[in-house]
Amino acid sequence: MEKATTAYAEKPGTVRGITFPGETAGDREGTLLERLVGDYITQKQSQLLQLKKGQLSREDFLTGAAEHIRMTYGLSPKQQKQLLEEFGQYIFGYSRLSALIDDPEVSDIRVVGYDSIRVKKKGRRMNAGVSFSSEREYRQFIDYIATRNQVSISNLNAIQRFTDTESHPSFILRFTLSMPIVNTFAQPYLCIRKVPKDFPGMLPLVEAGMLDRQTAELLIGRFRSGSTLICGGNSSGKTTLLNALKETLPDDMSILVAQQADELTTMFHPDMMFLHSIPGTAESKVTYDLKNISIAGLTMDVDCFIIGEIKGEEALYLLNAACTGQICAGTIHSLSADRAADKLVDYAMYESRYSRNELMRMMDCFQTLVFMKDYRVEQIFFCKGWNEERKELDYERIL
Repeated sequence: MEKATTAYAEKPGTVRGITFPGETAGDREGTLLERLVGDYITQKQSQLLQLKKGQLSREDFLTGAAEHIRMTYGLSPKQQKQLLEEFGQYIFGYSRLSALIDDPEVSDIRVVGYDSIRVKKKGRRMNAGVSFSSEREYRQFIDYIATRNQVSISNLNAIQRFTDTESHPSFILRFTLSMPIVNTFAQPYLCIRKVPKDFPGMLPLVEAGMLDRQTAELLIGRFRSGSTLICGGNSSGKTTLLNALKETLPDDMSILVAQQADELTTMFHPDMMFLHSIPGTAESKVTYDLKNISIAGLTMDVDCFIIGEIKGEEALYLLNAACTGQICAGTIHSLSADRAADKLVDYAMYESRYSRNELMRMMDCFQTLVFMKDYRVEQIFFCKGWNEERKELDYERIL
């Protein structure tokens, strides 16, 4: 241990701008913090995992880190304290991205390079105004968040999607990470979607201008009595509206929510179950996709079956559930409300032996179709049924 202390003392770094004797210009940006994080990624990974699983408290973790700093780095008490504070911010926040994650006006963060970070703020994309100091620091940050969230980023798992529901008090963080082996450029790409835990109900959405009160009352009534499909583009407000509508369901209804990422939650309902998919990896062949979960949902005693985002074979099982009398709901990408049915049928055909016309005829179970754009309800269509003569669904547009 003394040998390690001497080695670090010969090659000093900085903590929050403190300069140590013998430091070069290249050492001046967080060198000691990088080394400390590296120690925990390579030597003390088990402590990070114990922290993630709740087996190690924050206080005990930081006590251990303080002892490691004292025994390893040869710093003064003041410098040890400052390094520990910096390390705590790194571990319990998200380093240089922490301020962006804390900002309630930022909905999305995109890191396309260590010095190129973009955000979506109030619906507008802009420069974040922060950056990592080097490619090395950024790659170390990527390694750390993978370890923290128990995700492998080997070449066999170069594209990963994962969710952090615990580290931030206000937001669920949904990550999409792609590594250089599949990127054109030699840096990882990281996208973070922030989903508010304290999501707005219908009244706050009315006050925010997503829809008017009359439209809100109309959608609440139809959501309780028949199946609803909410469509739109990326970041259009689909999940926000679905989250609010499901909270209006009566307490005596049982609800099952299947989703890829933990975006839909509940604040009030006493009988709502949530299941999420688990993708297979090179290290683990265990896979539970939305199709598996949807099949299980058909055997459960539920009154309402919700899929957070429909994007594959699970569409067939949601459609089957709707045809058996369950109230169903979900979100799907579509260019307009009346084209949402075509998109769901496209997905259902991945798994189905039904003809396209047979599936489209079944779609009359989805009686309400809502189209979202820029966090506003732009279109609402009511399904009047299947027109046998024209071989298509009849819709009435009411908005």
